[in-house]
Amino acid sequence: MGRDIQYGEKKLGFLRRFRPFSQGTPSHDQLGDIFAVLDGEQFQHCFIAWTSSLTGLGADVVAIDGKTLRRSYQKGGAKAPIHMVPAWSTGQNLVLGQAVVADKSNEIVAIPKLLELLAIEGATVTIDARGCQRKIAQKIIDKGAGYILALKDNQGTLRDDVELFVTDQA
Repeated sequence: MGRDIQYGEKKLGFLRRFRPFSQGTPSHDQLGDIFAVLDGEQFQHCFIAWTSSLTGLGADVVAIDGKTLRRSYQKGGAKAPIHMVPAWSTGQNLVLGQAVVADKSNEIVAIPKLLELLAIEGATVTIDARGCQRKIAQKIIDKGAGYILALKDNQGTLRDDVELFVTDQA
């Protein structure tokens, strides 16, 4: 008997608080059929809202940093590795949401889509230099959050301007 069935049988009393389950708990295949027809983006939006409601905590620091999933490719280039951009809440110690970086795209396109899903008001969002873009910074501000963006020499004279500003303030 699979673990999913055992858990469902052990928790049937608890589960019946939400649904009758007159025929017992759904099988693995039945659950698979349900998840297969869900809209992924809508499910993610609902999941993020649900986890936020459970914790009751504001996200103090949200770290956004792209990751390539190990062993998600096929040798010989038949399938490229999967690249994700997760948003990690340091205060809640969980991933608030994630976006897939589309083929022939990059994190600069995925990050605004991810930010759209998140409730980050009052948080500080950190992103590496790849995400140091005006549109991304504006999106964070529009969501009521602050940001810390890493700088390299990827933005013309911006790094030099910031260094000059910090030096003048000292």
